[in-house]
Amino acid sequence: MKKILYIILTAAAFVSTVGCNFLDQEPDDLITEEMVFNDIVKTNGWLANIYNYLPDPYMGWNMKYGLNTLVDDVQIPLEWSGFGWWTASAMKGNWSATSNYFDLWGDVYKAVRAAYVFLEKVKPLGSEQTEEDVAYMKLQARFLIAYYYSELLEFYGSFPLVTRYYGIDSTYEELMLERTPFETIVEWLDEELLDLSKNLPLKHQNVSEDFGRATKGMALAVRAHVHMLAASPLFNGNKLYAEVKNHDGTLLFPQTYDKDKWKRAADAIKDLLDLGVYSLYKEYNEDGTLDPFLSYMNLHFALGDANPELIFINNNCNYAEADQNMAPHGYGDGNGAYGATQNLVDAFFTRNGLPIDKDPSYKADGYSTEDIRYPNTAWVRSNSKEEPGLVTEAGTPNMYCNREPRFYVSILWHGEWSSQMGGFVNFLYGGPNGGPSYDSPQCGYLMRKRQHPQSTEIGNQNHPYRPGIIFRLGEFYLSYAEALNEFYGESQQQEVLKYLNAIRERAGIPAYEGTYTQSEMRDMIRRERRIELLDEGKRYTDLRRWMLSKEVLSKPIRGLNVKSTTPDQFFFQTRTFMIRSFEDRNYLWPIRQTYIDNNPKLVQNYGF
Repeated sequence: MKKILYIILTAAAFVSTVGCNFLDQEPDDLITEEMVFNDIVKTNGWLANIYNYLPDPYMGWNMKYGLNTLVDDVQIPLEWSGFGWWTASAMKGNWSATSNYFDLWGDVYKAVRAAYVFLEKVKPLGSEQTEEDVAYMKLQARFLIAYYYSELLEFYGSFPLVTRYYGIDSTYEELMLERTPFETIVEWLDEELLDLSKNLPLKHQNVSEDFGRATKGMALAVRAHVHMLAASPLFNGNKLYAEVKNHDGTLLFPQTYDKDKWKRAADAIKDLLDLGVYSLYKEYNEDGTLDPFLSYMNLHFALGDANPELIFINNNCNYAEADQNMAPHGYGDGNGAYGATQNLVDAFFTRNGLPIDKDPSYKADGYSTEDIRYPNTAWVRSNSKEEPGLVTEAGTPNMYCNREPRFYVSILWHGEWSSQMGGFVNFLYGGPNGGPSYDSPQCGYLMRKRQHPQSTEIGNQNHPYRPGIIFRLGEFYLSYAEALNEFYGESQQQEVLKYLNAIRERAGIPAYEGTYTQSEMRDMIRRERRIELLDEGKRYTDLRRWMLSKEVLSKPIRGLNVKSTTPDQFFFQTRTFMIRSFEDRNYLWPIRQTYIDNNPKLVQNYGF
């Protein structure tokens, strides 16, 4: 009997995900593997479909509607849980092994299964698909397997590591695999990604056609990320997982802290940095000065060779719907409820590069009496006069005045001018962009970072293309600073500050000077990561790997008085919107109970 093609989007889940053999039948309307791999178009389509499992950084990271909303930076309406936003329930702690939430575990094994079939079956097909072409295609498939496994590592920790092709005749016993110890997986990923980095191309030969396909830098970036995970408190001697063992007693998570893992992480990041092909994206004024506003905004929109910061991107993202979620209700078909919290607003630095509680010039109350301008920028997005460099107009609440450039790129507040709408935003209760509809900013702010400034006709398909950034250089500057600080402490402080200050320079705020303790440096790096990587799917993992989620999410999510109608000063009073729920068990995701039931060798994660 011919082996049938397992169409990726509908394939049976791989190995331990369902605990049963693959379908062994041949319906007339299914294409055989022989037909696929004897056809160039279908072969390339198979590989493209493996890429389709990459996370969408615009609609929630790793899933439709997800991780950005599980931290203290973003708030969505709880009512959105009925429209596919599963995190609206998960943020309240309603998560168990039987929850019907996004199935990352199952999707990864489907993708891995498809990749191993590809590696087994792909072959040269004459001059249009040569041995050289096939070699690169196989490297891409191997890279995707390693990347998808890094996702399982990030969210589940240990998992069954499958390293070979399983055919249609595989037995039930062969497919029932137990979880592989965490450190064994890290070592396999390290070796595989390092080998891939030696064989993958440094750059794309044809950027317009190959943009997003696997490169040497992508492999080294994933490898560096894996080592950052392995060095962090979540996985480096975490006593919570002392009893998470296979049925034969094999310990799945290391129980002894190993400081040297930070050195290994730093070295892995340095391998990436030493490639010399990436640099921070920057835009300059005619006089040669840096424009921090446009640099930070457009790093998410500049494409291909025009953006040297991009390392790993997903070309297939739902950025149009993301635009709509950030667009004010009442403007086109904007949903107007993908909002920022007061917690986040208060976390941004001032114009002087200081936390608001450390800058004596910061004012939390009252309104400005004059226009405030910033030199060296063409930014016009938030002033009605469309005057470059005019950032806040007279009458702006003082807490929004004299803040760092990244604040203005990222946040839309009540009373601010919106260049897209061509008017002032009104989030008052009963106002054109506010309640009582739940499609309104729950905490009084909308997120606008990564919303394209030319998306001016929401609902009319005017959403310019942009890549979904999975990894960019700015993240690894901050990761390198973190790894160096954790391993060397104060002895390498100048090197740590070099990379931390490179991010601050691009952000248009003063560099750190002087000397700091290791603990102070740790806090500085973490704060910078929160702002620089805002809404890019990173804070959820950062809080988890630092083992800070429980502490941070026990604090109230704060916002403005969005029930206020008039006058405005009542609107700007802060209040508690909700308190999230996060317990120790939530640091790792539960394996779905159906997979546990179907595979007797699987053991569940802590607390589930």
